[in-house]
Amino acid sequence: MNQEKQYGGIDSFRVIAALLVVAIHTSPLLSINETADFVFTRIIDRVGVPFFFMATGFFLLPPFLRKEGQSQSVIRLLAKCGKYYGIATLIYLPILFYKGYFQEEASASAVIKDIFFDGTFYHLWYFPAVAMGACLLILLLRRFSSKIVFFLAFGLYGIGLFGDSYYGLVENVPWIKTGYEWLFAFSDYTRNGIFFAPVYLLLGGIIAEQKRPLSKKACVTGLLLTFSLLLAEGLWLHHLSVQRHDSMYIMLIPVMFFLFHWLLLWGGRSNAAWRSASMWIYIIHPLCIILVRGLAKVTNLSWLLVENSLVHYGMVVLVSVIGSLLIVQLTTRKKAKPFPKGRAWAEINLDNLRHNAAVLQSILPSTCKFMAVVKANAYGHGDVQIAKELNRAGIFSFAVATLAEGVTLRKHGIKGDILILGYTHPKDIPSLKRYRLIQTVVDYSYAAMLEDIGEKIRVHVKVDTGMHRLGESYSHIDNLKAIFGCKHLLIEGIYTHLSAADSLRSSDVAYTRQQIGRFYDAINQISHSGYAIPRIHIQSSYGVLNYPELDCDYVRVGIALYGAYSHPQDQTKVSVDLLPVMAVKARVSAVKEIPAGDAVSYGRDYVASRPMKIAVVAIGYADGLPRNALDSQGQVLIHGHRAPIVGKICMDQLMIDVTDIPGVAQGDTVTIWGQDGTEQITAEQVAANSNTITNELVSRIGSRLERVYIRHKQAK
Repeated sequence: MNQEKQYGGIDSFRVIAALLVVAIHTSPLLSINETADFVFTRIIDRVGVPFFFMATGFFLLPPFLRKEGQSQSVIRLLAKCGKYYGIATLIYLPILFYKGYFQEEASASAVIKDIFFDGTFYHLWYFPAVAMGACLLILLLRRFSSKIVFFLAFGLYGIGLFGDSYYGLVENVPWIKTGYEWLFAFSDYTRNGIFFAPVYLLLGGIIAEQKRPLSKKACVTGLLLTFSLLLAEGLWLHHLSVQRHDSMYIMLIPVMFFLFHWLLLWGGRSNAAWRSASMWIYIIHPLCIILVRGLAKVTNLSWLLVENSLVHYGMVVLVSVIGSLLIVQLTTRKKAKPFPKGRAWAEINLDNLRHNAAVLQSILPSTCKFMAVVKANAYGHGDVQIAKELNRAGIFSFAVATLAEGVTLRKHGIKGDILILGYTHPKDIPSLKRYRLIQTVVDYSYAAMLEDIGEKIRVHVKVDTGMHRLGESYSHIDNLKAIFGCKHLLIEGIYTHLSAADSLRSSDVAYTRQQIGRFYDAINQISHSGYAIPRIHIQSSYGVLNYPELDCDYVRVGIALYGAYSHPQDQTKVSVDLLPVMAVKARVSAVKEIPAGDAVSYGRDYVASRPMKIAVVAIGYADGLPRNALDSQGQVLIHGHRAPIVGKICMDQLMIDVTDIPGVAQGDTVTIWGQDGTEQITAEQVAANSNTITNELVSRIGSRLERVYIRHKQAK
């Protein structure tokens, strides 16, 4: 079960925004105080519709801002708008007929104007506005840079302002008035998809692309300040009586900026039902106003249900909410999803992940950045989900092995720097710029190839100091200098890899010190030639734990981030409280009794020495378990007890001896590694029993195992 990024704050405010729109059309404070009602409905409530635009832009526009957007996403938006707009128009057709719209007003030009600008009913202008605004922005983004489109959108909003709240300030200028009268022949208001929607759609997209969210303090402070100025602006314009309409204010833009950032900090789970309910509240609330007024007339309660504006608003809200929930209930089809824990799964503890990142960062110098290594599907933990969680924890530097891994992260909205540690084919180099990825220079010839492309490419230079894998040799100083002399390579980092940093044997420590010395000697020679040295990084997980004194700009942390060591017996200079992030579990698929002398599994290698009870567990080597995993001494956990594996592990199953464990039944949970009660089997132990390292074991966990993401800190 993949965990998607949650936007509970946005979904919660959708309902609030819908209720604010209801207030605009019911004036809840009118019978109490006219000024208070004006402030509430004509100023405060005006955040509702811009919020809806921003929410659409937040999810739709980021790929187009990065020049990566596909037409399918626009088509989906237009189809969704068309569906809701069509249904809403059908709902209100009887009312339009009753009011005589088609007899009195509906010339062909008037109908076209209503469909594309003003809405087929007074509140339905939103649907053509969001569709038209999105299409306009995307056309502009495909032709111009995002900065130019930004200024164009604000320019259009400025034109809209003077046809809306500021109209009285310009209507006495003949040529300006003529221009606006021409506009009003096409649309009754500048509150539409050309002048109103684009700036808020774009603002939502820009916020989605920001690398770091604003702090709560900045959001609240900014919101209070800008909201105060918005109130002052609205009251000043009201005092001057210059408003033709009152949907558009200058200060509404910064208010929405801080409000939306604040909503992103709310947290909580996204809620599809709330999204649907808010849309239906928006659509049906005018119908509910009519129903409440009709009920008041029939029951002779107009004095309460209509004339008391606050009660009137409450009744309309009540009927709208009930009606919307009924519609959602009737129209929502529950999609049957496989039970994520039905066969075999990997539990990924996100709180343990955060804990590990925090304790590892605590031993680093304050100037050293944490680069999370999320290659190989984040060592089997799920790269997108892990990177999103680390983004939320304030980590914005990542390392992957391949271009495809980097592209996947970008397509799922991961923010920050992403360094590709491996080779990228020349034909794929354009994707580096498209997805804002950083490429490793694997040697001098590769640098020359990149240089010949003739475009600016962000890179880190790798130096081979003795591992003899990737990197230009530390002894080839002229080649390293030539790499730094490449005009088209934007060199943002230089690094090496330590081949024996996990060992504290004196010979390995000496070799590691030699590698470090070679690296710094190469850097010094490059520097003495007049080249600026970019950010450096040397340490991976064991480099951090065994050589914490190195003063680097980054550390590349992989296996330790996931709460494990490569070998269970590994000792490190620095001891940190790492917690395991992954546990692997599976279900008992069958329980059977066998007599003494019968063999279990392939090859008949295991023969029962006594009558036994065998449990078949629904996990095998096709799920990533090594076939030799635990053959001779392997155990799993069930009901808080250790149970030995018997016979060879199969592609989809393994068998365990539960003769001495009471109550084992079909469907019970078996822990392959992880904790069950007071017993624990670690991934390090399983890897050691399989003659491999933990890194390989967790990385090979296959896609057949659902990743189930949980929260709550677990012990070692």
